[in-house]
Amino acid sequence: MNRDTMQQAIELYDRFTHEGMDRRDFFARMTLIAGSAAAATGLISSIAASPAAAAIVPADDPRLTTRTMTFDHPAGYKAYVAEPRTRSLKATVLVVHENRGLTDHIRDVARRIGLEGFRAVAPDFLSLSGGTPANEDAAREAIGKLDLGKSTTDAVAILEELSKSSRGGKVGAVGFCWGGAFVNRLAVAAGDKLDAGGVYYGPAPDPSEAVNVKAPVMIHHAGTDTRVAATLFPWVDALRAAKKPVTYYGYDGANHAFNNDTSAERYNKEAADLAWARTIRFFKRHLG
Repeated sequence: MNRDTMQQAIELYDRFTHEGMDRRDFFARMTLIAGSAAAATGLISSIAASPAAAAIVPADDPRLTTRTMTFDHPAGYKAYVAEPRTRSLKATVLVVHENRGLTDHIRDVARRIGLEGFRAVAPDFLSLSGGTPANEDAAREAIGKLDLGKSTTDAVAILEELSKSSRGGKVGAVGFCWGGAFVNRLAVAAGDKLDAGGVYYGPAPDPSEAVNVKAPVMIHHAGTDTRVAATLFPWVDALRAAKKPVTYYGYDGANHAFNNDTSAERYNKEAADLAWARTIRFFKRHLG
């Protein structure tokens, strides 16, 4: 399959997973692109995140301590925690998941952050509705039903709780896709309770809310992602106009979800490695 055809398939998949496209219509269109139902099934598998993909940092990496924690306030939220064994006091990075919920991939991302010397805390924002389901479609449906106002308010409370046990009281956040959009919202709502925010290809709030942002924000945008660009570019312009500390990076040719190494066709190692290095430097600078 040539690159242009694959790009059509990726864009169709993103419409299905982010815009509520009917499943039968989606599969029918993917079959036209692929040439047969069997080929369409294989194509979808190559674009979707694979739960069977190997982790970059093993779950039992001896350099890390990992556990599940439950918050007393806000009550009921569970989170995966990964932190280095060699340091007792650590700044914290909140890791906000995609629209599939708290998956093994996001736990892996948390472990990568742990290896950089931070305490990584990855909440399951579906905790109050029973936790992230194994079925990806069910997870996306549950994410779509969240009260984002309540989730954001609860996340601010989580930041406050984590700051009590973070080095210097500092807490940052990084989010991917749905989580990237969530970090943008969190930067608006949290004020000075958030010390740094990293946004990967997440849709943005209304530009009028830029004046409420206090934390430095680093934004990573996939060059082919026109859906996110529609809200992101006005947001970046508004942050700059309000003289907020925002850093924007665009990655030409990269697709939405380019950091997710469990998606064979969308993962872009060059863009992912560069964005990751920039993100870690950003957190080390602002969370120290």
